Amino acid sequence: MKRYRREPMPTWLRHLIEYMFVIIGSAFVATAFNIFLLPNEIASGGVAGISTILKGLFNWDPAYVQWALNIPLFISGVLILGKNFGMKSLVGTIALPFFVKITSGIEPATENALLAAIFGGMGVGLGLGIVFRGRASTGGVDLLAQIIHKYTHIPLGLCIAMVDGMIVLTAAIVFDVEKGLFALIGLFATSRTIDVVQVGFNRSKNVMIISQEVEKVRLGIFHEIDRGATVINGVGGYTNEDRNIIMCVVEQSEFTKLTQTVKRIDPSAFVIAMDAAEVLGEGFKNG
Repeated sequence: MKRYRREPMPTWLRHLIEYMFVIIGSAFVATAFNIFLLPNEIASGGVAGISTILKGLFNWDPAYVQWALNIPLFISGVLILGKNFGMKSLVGTIALPFFVKITSGIEPATENALLAAIFGGMGVGLGLGIVFRGRASTGGVDLLAQIIHKYTHIPLGLCIAMVDGMIVLTAAIVFDVEKGLFALIGLFATSRTIDVVQVGFNRSKNVMIISQEVEKVRLGIFHEIDRGATVINGVGGYTNEDRNIIMCVVEQSEFTKLTQTVKRIDPSAFVIAMDAAEVLGEGFKNG
């Protein structure tokens, strides 16, 4: 089967789709927040978590709290970090509290805190994943974490974990320990769902093949699997002899056929397979 190269998407259309992703993703985040997390006082990190805590303490409107925090954080990020976060991120920063406000009248989906943490976290993760697909963000404490990272040189991932951890700990103090534990569940569900939206369910395999029949295996992959391959020069660790390694990336569904093809050509071939979470290029996803 011959593969055809797709024409690149026009720039204006790509930007339009990215803005749509930011708007749609913000709507998903806001809806999940209002029907699952806020009614059950689950503050699973981020500015949304802070607004949940302040709602419980002072009955402040979460939408206004998020606006009051997101916009200054965005401006501070631009001024302090010196980065161009782009118009799409500014749209996300404004759009999320807007959707929180207009969806605030929706009835809660459940009063079960565990279900709310799981499905609320998944809903927020789905929305954020869509926003990230639009190459943007919704602002929030990630910018604060970047500022802390700039001045303290603490690893960025640890900074984000510290900020979210402080929010969850505060929720446990303000509400109760059980609500704090549910917030951790929601935070985990969010992070895993973002991964699924970003990467997808159909993971590929990065396969390394060490064989004495390099050319035959390479041609077999090309003709029978319809995949390209890269031949890498290597040296045997035991023999210290020059040896070529074939690297090939295939879809999960093609992996069994690949191993069968390799073993038929060279039964003594050594095959190493690793998950490839994100593959961009011809025959796979376009970036």
